Amino acid sequence: MTLLPISCANQKQEVEITKSEKMMVRIAEVEIAPEYLEEYMGILKEESEASVRMEEGVISIFPMYEKDNKRSIRILEIYADKEAYELHINTPHFIKYKTSTVKMVRGLKLIEMKAIDFNTMPEIFSKLGEL
Repeated sequence: MTLLPISCANQKQEVEITKSEKMMVRIAEVEIAPEYLEEYMGILKEESEASVRMEEGVISIFPMYEKDNKRSIRILEIYADKEAYELHINTPHFIKYKTSTVKMVRGLKLIEMKAIDFNTMPEIFSKLGEL
């Protein structure tokens, strides 16, 4: 009788590990030319909002900037999987973002990440609704 709960717990754990292994997480480090800063931020805000609202596989596109250097942008990108990312980069709103900001970007570094505590992630995002 005790084998069933242990088996179910292991199956749930395997599903969660599979989800976290499929998930694509990265931090984009973007440096913006000073003369384009305000224009870039407007375009980025529009693109990130549309991506999260319209794309099921986009979990997060969370842009922010360094407190002491607004030109130093960081974007936390979380996709359900590689397929969701591939769909994302082919959407009209992303293509508009890329083509309209190409002259504004002075540097771009994409850092691939892996979640350490995948199980806590839903709790983190659920707390935003409580604010």
